[in-house]
Amino acid sequence: MAKRDYYEVLGVAKSASEQEIKKAYRRLAMKHHPDRNEGNVEAEEKFKEASEAAEVLLDAEKRSTFDQYGHAAFEGGGGRGGFGNSGNFGSIFEDVFGDIFSGGRGQSQVHRGSDLKYILDITLEEAVRGTNPKIKIPTLVECMSCLGSGAKAGTKPMACVQCGGSGQITARQGFFSLQQTCPRCRGQGKIISDPCPPCRGQGRVEEQKTLSVKVPPGVDTGDRIRLSGQGEAGANGGPAGDLYVQMNVREHPIFTRDGADLYCEVPISFVNAALGEQLEIPTLEGKVSLKVPAETQTGKLFRLKGKGVDMSQIRGGGLGDLYCKIVVETPVNLSDHQKALLREFAGDQDASQSPKYASWLDGVKRFIDALRD
Repeated sequence: MAKRDYYEVLGVAKSASEQEIKKAYRRLAMKHHPDRNEGNVEAEEKFKEASEAAEVLLDAEKRSTFDQYGHAAFEGGGGRGGFGNSGNFGSIFEDVFGDIFSGGRGQSQVHRGSDLKYILDITLEEAVRGTNPKIKIPTLVECMSCLGSGAKAGTKPMACVQCGGSGQITARQGFFSLQQTCPRCRGQGKIISDPCPPCRGQGRVEEQKTLSVKVPPGVDTGDRIRLSGQGEAGANGGPAGDLYVQMNVREHPIFTRDGADLYCEVPISFVNAALGEQLEIPTLEGKVSLKVPAETQTGKLFRLKGKGVDMSQIRGGGLGDLYCKIVVETPVNLSDHQKALLREFAGDQDASQSPKYASWLDGVKRFIDALRD
């Protein structure tokens, strides 16, 4: 398979400056580095390809030779430019990242960026059907001017002379030696004499990112979605943290939710409860008909199968149901005529028409009799 053009590999123009080539290589190297893609052969090959391209294009002599002769210049064990396919990519990686990655004296410590948390308010309908909102996140991102080094473009951080770049100093007290954080560089191991103006030497700048969040159907309050690498940028070129988007489902005016099931209260008049009624019940998919039989009591639950929440994409759940709770409403603001009709109706009732009330009275009577005995 023919090799790709080195400029194409890094995604830069042939007129790109050394700084632009370093920036392009650094992005690719951070993305495809084997330590961040363990076991990913494709990523490892892309890392090697980018490193090989950078090794040529960041060397003025090799770049000139490549511009004239292309890949043919380096074939046959070194060729015109003396560059063979040795696979020794550590050198160019250290040249580009040496002032950023840790690993010994004179190098700064790399720190992973902090994870961030975002509370996403959604409606019950959005939680049930899924949604794809855009959110704005204030965060710290890598400064593109200095590539996270904190030093002004064209300059490099210098090793701290007090600790020799280790970030630690040795303090002797009698027979004991104590390791302490270097007070001059504050443990960074480097001194930035000419800070980068945009980030003021911090290597990171504040920025508001707009991200799209894919919320699957069936989520509930407390569920979290992890967006890898969308947290704060790491210090000294370290990997970014993650963003955790936590769901908060707003209260619904009609339905309450319990897992995959939905509940709602359906108020009806005591006349309709006694005689029966055909009702139209709202669901998240539209209206359905519910037949309330005669003599229905308050608190009666009617189950509408499959009208709940589909949780097949969340935790392997299934399709829930909708439970309608009947609430018999006592009439208010009665006229004198209506009151008279109710008194007449009450006078015509017998115990068999109010069995619960009659049973309760019997229980009260037995309780009082027992107290007298």
